[in-house]
Amino acid sequence: MPDSELMPIGVFARRSGLTPSALRFYADSALLVPAAVDPVTGYRYYSAAQVAPATALRRLREMAMPLPGVEAVLAAGSDEASRLVDEHVAGVLREAAAARRAAAVVKASLAGVPALPIAVLKGPVLADAVEQVLTATVRERGMPVLAGVHVEVTREAVSLTATDRYRLSTRTLVPAEPPLRTWAGTVDGDELRTAAAAIRRGATVRMEAMPHGIRLRVAHLEDQYCRLLIEEEFPDHRQMLAALGEVTTRATVSKDLLLRALEEHPGDPIGLHVTDCSLSLLPTCDGDVEHRLPATGRGQALRIWFELTTLYPAVSTAIGPDVMLDLRGDAQPVTIRSADRGDLTTLAMPVKPDHST
Repeated sequence: MPDSELMPIGVFARRSGLTPSALRFYADSALLVPAAVDPVTGYRYYSAAQVAPATALRRLREMAMPLPGVEAVLAAGSDEASRLVDEHVAGVLREAAAARRAAAVVKASLAGVPALPIAVLKGPVLADAVEQVLTATVRERGMPVLAGVHVEVTREAVSLTATDRYRLSTRTLVPAEPPLRTWAGTVDGDELRTAAAAIRRGATVRMEAMPHGIRLRVAHLEDQYCRLLIEEEFPDHRQMLAALGEVTTRATVSKDLLLRALEEHPGDPIGLHVTDCSLSLLPTCDGDVEHRLPATGRGQALRIWFELTTLYPAVSTAIGPDVMLDLRGDAQPVTIRSADRGDLTTLAMPVKPDHST
């Protein structure tokens, strides 16, 4: 290769994002050997073709991948390299989760405050409730509380609530034993999701309050810790629920039929036409016909539109074979819940008919 096509180490460092000292280290490690070395001066030169692997090397190291793993990725084909990267990221996430759990234990011991028992719940029931309300969480910059689940314990019940501002899901659970005290806090949703997989295997789960989170205890299994999100307060969902207007239209429809219709509907947003004897999905273009589903209802006929990403999870997490929709006009939240069980309730915000994503 002509010398004119080679770059000195300083130029190559700027193009690859690696420092000259890092390039020397990777050369000595045989991970990125220079294209040429001046036999007199010892100066190292690199080719333009080495920029891509050097950049990949830098990014892999930024992911905290050890040198043997980097070497394996760079030497592998595309599919195998992708698998190795995914495997490494999964390991990092497992280690991070374990570190967070260990940190919760350490912080609790440093605080010197004993854990306070607050509620006893059935493990499978709590796990189902967690997974149902988690569909209403969202990761949003500047609002970390929206990625959490608000846990509220009263003398009669335990409530789990989550919201992404377009949906609000709340599930009320009857404790296996009367709660010992009242308590409220917003728990990290990802950690609660991880804990749900473990607590599902326990007949009962003991929930305990700690200074920086909650501990979920299942007999013969490892304790699960979930940290509290304290950066900001959870939205006042009770005030929002209390401020809802009167229901003007109510429809009860098969959950499976409605989900299938939403899956097959070509449009977004999705328009619903509710009458006293049917619920229809409105056509998306001229010439199409309404997709009518059998339903029972009462009140005023109404047309209302929703984003698929808002309406579908609200319906899919409902309990039981039939869902009930309580509507308050085309610009007010609709309440979606089981037709015969009210312990899981979801509110979904509609959009304007001409709304486009």
